[in-house]
Amino acid sequence: MCAPLITKYNVAGPRYTSYPTVPYWDNETFSLKRWKESLKKSFLESNDSQGISLYIHLPFCESLCTFCGCNKRITKNHDVEVPYLKSVLKELQLYIDIFEERPVIKELHLGGGTPTFFTPQNLQMLLEGLFRRTKKAPNADLSFEGHPNNTSDEHLCVLASFGFTRVSYGVQDYNETVQKAIHRIQPFENVKKVTEAARNAGFTSVGHDIIFGLPFQKKEHIIHTIERTKELMPDRIAFYSYAHVPWLKGNGQRGFKEEHLPSAEEKRVQYETGKQMLLDAGYVEIGMDHFALPTDSLFKASVSKTIHRNFMGYTDSKTQVMIGLGASAISDSWYSFAQNEKGVEAYQDLVENNIIPVYRGHVLTNEDLVIRKHILNLMCSLETYWSDPKDYFQELPDVLVKLKEIEKDGLIEFQKDGLIVTEKGRPFVRNICMAFDLLLQRKKPETQLFSMTI
Repeated sequence: MCAPLITKYNVAGPRYTSYPTVPYWDNETFSLKRWKESLKKSFLESNDSQGISLYIHLPFCESLCTFCGCNKRITKNHDVEVPYLKSVLKELQLYIDIFEERPVIKELHLGGGTPTFFTPQNLQMLLEGLFRRTKKAPNADLSFEGHPNNTSDEHLCVLASFGFTRVSYGVQDYNETVQKAIHRIQPFENVKKVTEAARNAGFTSVGHDIIFGLPFQKKEHIIHTIERTKELMPDRIAFYSYAHVPWLKGNGQRGFKEEHLPSAEEKRVQYETGKQMLLDAGYVEIGMDHFALPTDSLFKASVSKTIHRNFMGYTDSKTQVMIGLGASAISDSWYSFAQNEKGVEAYQDLVENNIIPVYRGHVLTNEDLVIRKHILNLMCSLETYWSDPKDYFQELPDVLVKLKEIEKDGLIEFQKDGLIVTEKGRPFVRNICMAFDLLLQRKKPETQLFSMTI
């Protein structure tokens, strides 16, 4: 990786799990009424043909991992489990009342927080209640995030009994110094045990999450972590850049000093080293940050160009409607976004009063929808085209002027009425998307809202 390019393009930028990005949502024109209207419209258009996606946010953790940017509640009090799950099921019912028919679940993901904070019995209660109220598509994709230290055989058996076939485990790094800095102590033996247990329980896709750019992390730590990972050969690997945003995430990311973090150039060396090791091991790079074996469904979706990206990250199940249940969860009707109250108590109070617990959102304009399509194309397929008049937008000539510099640096190649991201440009795909981000171009933030792109 060329050092001048790192210096040039290492700027704060979105990760584009949505467009518009959350800081640019127009909350003033959003309302619960408009959210319900757009959701019902989208549901009627898609439920029979696509089904819907469900994301359930389970925010509780017993200890704080200082690298984490997720909405969480730290507690060792497990009495919170049942009341919270009852609220989630009641929130689901509020949505079903809007739909006026049972939704078909095409995709379900349990995220957190720590889903395996909850007992297997309580997760069973949640899923029994969920599937009493919905239908499960024959090819439904059911997955969850598992903590290597507390995912039990019973957790896996209960989830497998409902049709879960995919799990991702947070590994981050196997070096003890790094683990202490991020407050996530878990030996390789724990990861090995739960990886093998998932496969024995019938899970067909086991993923590991690895992070580069962590405090005290060095190139040799990445090499060691991936060498150990290759012993287990997970089906998918998310190889994330650590997003250092302590001004947004509170005290959790203030547990170490800035000088303990690797430089942008060191981070890119860590990434390039890890990437090459994964490619040499037989993995294929998918979109941004993700790798998969050729036998995994994410790779197959990438080849067939059916891969999708939403608030859950990359997925091989594309649906028009995604409902987020639980505190802070984000929903997407394609025509609008809505986010739930972040505080557990505020969330539960609204649900208890039969109110959909959203507190902010955005209704997409026609321009938003066109730009969203281009950014999704770039993030998922590393190419986009505007030969169809529906994909053209007024500011496209200005965007192409901005992209000329990126083309000169060899990061993209223009095609007839389109462009493709080059292999050299892969690490800079966020920067390429930023050229299309009209809202970002029109109003540069006065304070830093996003993590650095490198």
